[in-house]
Parts: sequence; structure tokens; C-alpha cells
Amino acid sequence: MPDTMRHDTMGCAGDPVTRTPNMDRLAAEGVRFSHACTNSPLCMPARACFITGQYPHNHHMWTNASRLPAVAESVFCRLQKVGYRTAHIGKSHYYAHGQFHLRSEEPYLRSRGLEDLWETTGPWSTVQADSYMTDHWDTQGLTAVFRQDYERRREAGAWECWPSPLPEAEHPDSYVGRRATEYLRAYDDSRPFCLFVGFPGPHDPYDPPEALAGLYEPDRMPRAIPPGEPGDWLPPAVREQMHTLAALDPGAERIRRVRAFYQANVTLIDRWFGEMLEVLDGRGWTHNALVVYWSDHGDLLGDHHRLAKSVFYESALRIPLILRWPARIGPGRVRDRLVSTVDLFPTILEAARAEPGQDCQGRSLWPVIEDAAAELPEEVLSEIYPAPMGHVAVRTATWKYAVTRQGLATMLFDLVRDPQEQCNLAGHPDYREVEQEMRDRLLRSLTEKQPVL
Repeated sequence: MPDTMRHDTMGCAGDPVTRTPNMDRLAAEGVRFSHACTNSPLCMPARACFITGQYPHNHHMWTNASRLPAVAESVFCRLQKVGYRTAHIGKSHYYAHGQFHLRSEEPYLRSRGLEDLWETTGPWSTVQADSYMTDHWDTQGLTAVFRQDYERRREAGAWECWPSPLPEAEHPDSYVGRRATEYLRAYDDSRPFCLFVGFPGPHDPYDPPEALAGLYEPDRMPRAIPPGEPGDWLPPAVREQMHTLAALDPGAERIRRVRAFYQANVTLIDRWFGEMLEVLDGRGWTHNALVVYWSDHGDLLGDHHRLAKSVFYESALRIPLILRWPARIGPGRVRDRLVSTVDLFPTILEAARAEPGQDCQGRSLWPVIEDAAAELPEEVLSEIYPAPMGHVAVRTATWKYAVTRQGLATMLFDLVRDPQEQCNLAGHPDYREVEQEMRDRLLRSLTEKQPVL
């Protein structure tokens, strides 16, 4: 699971520029879900949805400053019960990272079902938190180099980016990829294993190693989606928020540079992902290994004049999702059905013949993997802490609707006629019936997706 990877930044998803041969190979040999969505466009809540199979209003992790409730039995706990050895390498973010060594939180992670641990932080948290990665960097005098560089980036602002001062082999994504590859090569337990690999990138601040920084020409980058013109029918608070964002124009040159560096980070991750696939091949495990590739959420990369996430625009809401298991999945399948992060919990457990439990709120994807016409819910639900552009959203194949915690409609988009979300129809008198229907659907979804007591 890379951090903050867009759904469309892969060759197999139609990206004409980004080089992702190993992600493309995975899709060619398995099934790709072209309309997968995150249940929260923010790191920790999205990760909690995966590990618990529950929505944010059930697992209660709303921000990047909390932790999983003790009663939440993770996907890893359930795999352990049926004999799996579980391992975590890279970023977990199941708790807030602070000024301490991550080793101090290993009892917490083990209580959530993880046996072997080589945890790292995400890029920005590495400025203050120590980990196995900074221990390794310390031996080469690189921790201070990394942290000083990030202090410069913080002062420069989010739109300014330059290559990492670290050698390619010591870049955070390289550290995680190398450690995961070593784990697979050395594995000698008779138990089946579940290995979670959490790449820190391509999360901002968009810092590929120098050797890859020139891989993509900024002038060849896909153009960002401009902000839409706020209609007079919008609620005043929504119109004002859209005007404010539209005014924050970073300029086309900055956007193109950010995108070029972001895609270079994606290519670095793809290379290490390929190394892991080669180890599976070399050890004769490929045929009966389930490999799942997905992300916690996307990145706007200048779309609507914004970076990062925390909003329900498609660039942040949709995620890549590919599954490969040659023993059970035929090659080259594409499914355009709406699915979401919570669905991974029961899907992985079904593959391992483990029970998801009554508190799981996702739906196993195996029926639709095997039969494109199989029944699935017609909408996905996504939530975030109270934010100006919406607290909860529901998306169908044709519409998206979002409201604040107070019930104010902030988004209504016709995704068929307006896939780039240029015309916000919230409050438009001609779409009152559609808005009411989507509001009813959202409320039904929230009511049905309640915890089992």
C-alpha cells in the first residue's frame, strides 16, 4: 500500500506517461477495479477502515491523532487465528507518530495482530519520530541530512519541490522496498504468511531521488483539472469556499513540476514492487499467493487548485485496487463496479478461509471478481472530520453528494455529464429531486452501516 497514490497514475489505468511496468503486470495477470474508492480521504481513518473492516463513524478514528479502539479485532488478528504469520514493513499509521522511537509502540501493534515489525513513519513524521529506518540512516549520517532538508521544505511551502538529498538506495521508499524484499527472500517458516508493505511515498513533499528527478518532463504532464465556477444557486458558504480555493492558483508551471516529481516517486515504488514480485516468482510462490495493491487515498496534484487530500473530489476519493491470485483469478480482468476500502477486510479473510465476524461492514469482492454481474451495493460511503467541503459523502455510478455535519449540502455532481466536477449542482432548483434522492441514500447508508452491538 503506497501512501496517497491516485487511481489514474498507472499505465494500466490509462496514464500515457507514468512508467509502472510492475503494477501493469499485476493488472494483466489479475483483476483491476477501476472505480475503487476510499472510505476516508485521510491517512489514519482510511487505514483504520482497512484493518477493521469498518467505517469511520464505527471505528471512531477521525483524524491523524488517535488510535484504534481495543475492541476492534484487526484483519491481522483474524489471520493469526487460522495459522498465519503476520508481518508489517513500512508505514502503518494506526496511531499518531510523535517525538519518540516507534519501537515503543510495538506492543500496541502486536495487540492488533502483527508479529514481525519493521515500522517506519511517513515523510513528514520522520522529522520528529525515530524508527528502524532512522537507526539505519544514523550509521551513515543521513538522518540529520533528511531532517534539515525537510525543514527547508516546510519553510518553502507545499508547492515548492526538489529532489531528495539522499542517495536512491537510501530514499524512504527504497528502504521499505529493500526490507520487504529481504523479508520475502529469508522467510523460512512453515506457516503461511501475510506481509503488509506500507510505502511512505508518493506522499508529499514530492521528493524523488536525484537519479529519478529528471525521468519525467514537466511539460509532458497531464493538465490539472481547473476549479469549477460556483453557481448562484449554491449555498453562500459553499460558494465562498469555492471562490477562495479558485483564487489559490499556484500556476501551471508549479503544478507540472509537482506532477513530474510525484510520478517519479510512483516509478520508484513500482521498481521495488517489481523486486518483490520477482522473489515470489523465484521461490515458486506466485501461483498461490494473493497479492493486493491499493492506496489509502489519492492526491489532487493541482486539480481544483489543491494538493493532497481531505476532500471528496475524485482525485482524492478514488484509489488504485488490483488483486492477483493465479490459482483463483483469471488474467486481465477489469471491474468497473463501485467498491471501497472496507471491502478488502472480508476479501482477504475469505481467501485465507478466516471468518470476518459480525462487526465487518465490507462486502467480499470474490463474487464480483468471478462474475462481473454479481450483486454489490450501488453506492460507497466516505467520511472525514468536519470540513468546509463536506463531512460525509455518498457516491453512486452516476452521482456524488456530500454534506457537512450540520446537514448543509456542499457537493452534488453529475459524474456522467461532468466527470471533472466542474459544475456543483448542490441547491440547484432543477435538481431538487436528485438531491433529495441522494440525501435519502446517504441517510440510509449511515443508518444501515451501524456497529453490531
